[in-house]
Formats: sequence, structure tokens, C-alpha cells
Amino acid sequence: MNIKNYIIQNFKNDDINKIKDAIDEAVKEYDEDTLPGLGIFFMLVWEKSDDIEKNTILERLKSNLK
Repeated sequence: MNIKNYIIQNFKNDDINKIKDAIDEAVKEYDEDTLPGLGIFFMLVWEKSDDIEKNTILERLKSNLK
């Protein structure tokens, strides 16, 4: 099983709070084992975003790179 499918299968039945908690924990702990999962989450959001949403994401990313 690849990491994308693993992440989707692992979280697909979780509620929003459980997903939020997993993201918060990965960011807080800066755990290099869980950080790739955040990339999968980002990919899923990016794939389903329209151009306006993508631009908003890019602007937010850019503003935080300063």
C-alpha cells in the first residue's frame, strides 16, 4: 500500500476533530514520520481546489515564508 492510500484509509472514517487533532499533533511535535501525511492532506485539498482557492493557499503560503 502506498502512503497516499494508507493516509486516506487511516482517516476516511474519522470526524473533523480527530483529523484536526492529528494535524495539530504532527505540527506541534514536528515528527518527521507524520509530516509526510500532511503532504498527502495538502495534495487532497489542492486537487479539489479551484483557481481562486489555489491562489488563496499560495498567498497564505507565500506570506508565511517571510
